[in-house]
Amino acid sequence: METIALFGGSFDPPHIAHEAIVKALLDIKEIDKIIVMPTFLNPFKSQSFAPSELRLKWLKEIFYDYDNVEISDYEVSQAMKVPTIESVKYLLKKYKKIYLTIGADNLATLHKWENYHELQELVTFVVATRESVEIPKNFMRLNVDVDISSTTLRHIIDRTKLPQKCAVEIEKFYKKF
Repeated sequence: METIALFGGSFDPPHIAHEAIVKALLDIKEIDKIIVMPTFLNPFKSQSFAPSELRLKWLKEIFYDYDNVEISDYEVSQAMKVPTIESVKYLLKKYKKIYLTIGADNLATLHKWENYHELQELVTFVVATRESVEIPKNFMRLNVDVDISSTTLRHIIDRTKLPQKCAVEIEKFYKKF
């Protein structure tokens, strides 16, 4: 396996759109494996709602029976904010090519990511569609028909938008807020 898709994020909470993105990535023939990598703490945020270890546990439960999907604890194990460029360089020691998967909602601030221009040289961006956000021509488009925001979901928890394998546990956790 030489080519991977890296799908990182807070996953706070993980939801069915995250599952839909992974399923869509599995259909891309150039990709050998998908690595889902939750953050310890998003570099642009001051806190998470669910602890990183719990988000990691949920992702392992959600994707445990998916072929060619690995849940990486790399960023969680660092116990600090890890810029995407560092995770990419870490993975490039093992893999030849990386498709970096982001949601279209990240496009507006992508230029603020640490060493963005270097990151552009190291990866091929795959952008999961979201509402009416325009995807630049130089980025690969990933059509995903599920439009859910983790932020909105934290405020109005809806079990139907959570992965079945741990929906009850996720709902119970976020109802505390």
